[in-house]
Formats: sequence, structure tokens, C-alpha cells
Amino acid sequence: MIDPTARIESGAAIGQDVTIGPYCVIGPHVTLGDGCRLVAHVSLAGHTTIGARTVIYPFASLGTPPQSVKYKGGPTRLVVGADCDIREHVSMNTGTEDDGGLTQVGDRCFFMVGSHVAHDCRVGNNVTFANNALLGGHVSVGDNVVFGGGAAVRQFVRIGEGAMIVGLSGVRADVIPWGTVQGPLANLVGLNVVGMRRRGLTKADIHRVRAAYRALFFGAGEFRSRIDGVAAEYGADAYVAKMIDFIRAAKRPLTMAAQDAGADEDT
Repeated sequence: MIDPTARIESGAAIGQDVTIGPYCVIGPHVTLGDGCRLVAHVSLAGHTTIGARTVIYPFASLGTPPQSVKYKGGPTRLVVGADCDIREHVSMNTGTEDDGGLTQVGDRCFFMVGSHVAHDCRVGNNVTFANNALLGGHVSVGDNVVFGGGAAVRQFVRIGEGAMIVGLSGVRADVIPWGTVQGPLANLVGLNVVGMRRRGLTKADIHRVRAAYRALFFGAGEFRSRIDGVAAEYGADAYVAKMIDFIRAAKRPLTMAAQDAGADEDT
């Protein structure tokens, strides 16, 4: 199951039923879970762990040092979950000493060609990166997020569960759970209703989230007061509660809504 042209350094831990194709290079501190498949020309470096059954395509480079002037050369890590699909030219860096030394990717994620996960990012489960989607350092991404092609997220931004980042968007600030953002300097343009349906939310669930969204971003009074009002009126709803908790936990700016449009119906 290991091509004779592959180079595996002493110390690497290779699980059962692993396939390593031609010209792959695996460093001494790499761990490959059971059933992984490296198609060809894959580079795995650093203190990197790849979960079971993950498939990695040619010219992907995982576990290289962070692209950060603050990195001090320590044994920081990259951990990728199980059942991920990592396509050509994807790159992921290990963490820096400034944020726990860990870059982490969840299970069942799909990384299309040329996408990038920078140092110290935390990516949830079932996240999709379309071609050339990019995360800056220290970005946090919830479960079931979708990034369109060429989307870019600046450092330290949080992307909430179920959000949709439209292609070619430049995300500068936190994105609420289920939000859809769009534009070169991204604005919140609605809710990811299609994603909500796919996650099993009922029509009544979506109506409550939409009502809370409109009260939050287009209601009367200061935004801080609106948060408290929405929490009082809709806080018993689990999906709205996630949105409120996310906003209240913010330490940095929030992506705000540009207009009250009905476009979220088909977003």
C-alpha cells in the first residue's frame, strides 16, 4: 500500500490500511490514521495528525510552519479530523506559541483546490471550502459553514455555525450563526435558509430565527438594547439562543446587515 517512491521518515506513525501514493513525503512527527489515502505528491510535515479515512490529493502541503513573524520555532501542531476530503494544492499550517500551539480541523470537511487554513485556526465539522478560500490566522469556524470560491477571512474573525460566505467575499468581522455575507468588504445580506433546511430546521424554526434576525438588525433603539429584547422574546428557541450567545461572546466587531432584503429565502 506504500509506493516505493514515497519517502517516510523514521518516527512517523502509519495506521492500518493506509495507502501512500507516488512521491509523497512524510515527516518524522506525522501520524496517519487508519484507512487514510495519499494519492500522490503529498507533503506532510511538522507535528501533524491526520484522522482516519481522510483522503489527500496531489500537491497538498500540510503541517508546514506558520506564516507568522511571531512563530518561535516550537513543536506546534496541526490536527485534521476523520473522513476529510483534501484536494489539490490545499495548504494548512501548524499553530504558533501565542494561541495554544494548535491548528485544528474537524471531521468530514471538504477542502477544494487551493484553499488555505492558517496558523491557530479552529475549523468545525462538515465545513466546505470552495476553490481558493482562505483563512487568516486565529480564525474560528463553526460546524456546517460553507465558503464560496475565493472568499477570504481576516485574522481573529469568528464564523458562526451554518453561515454562508459567498464567493469573493472579504470577511473583516464576526459572522453570526446562519448568516450569509457577501461583497468585497462583506456585509450581512440575510440568512442561509437553504443551509438551515439542510440541517433539519422546520419552517417554524426558520420563521423564529428570521423574526429574531430582523429584530436584531432592523429594530428600533440601540443594538445592545435590541440584543436584550430579542433574548427576552426568542431566547427559549435553541437556534436563536445560539445567535444571541455568539453575539454576546464577541470581543471584536460584528458583521452588520446592509439592508433588510428578502434575498435570504433562496440564499
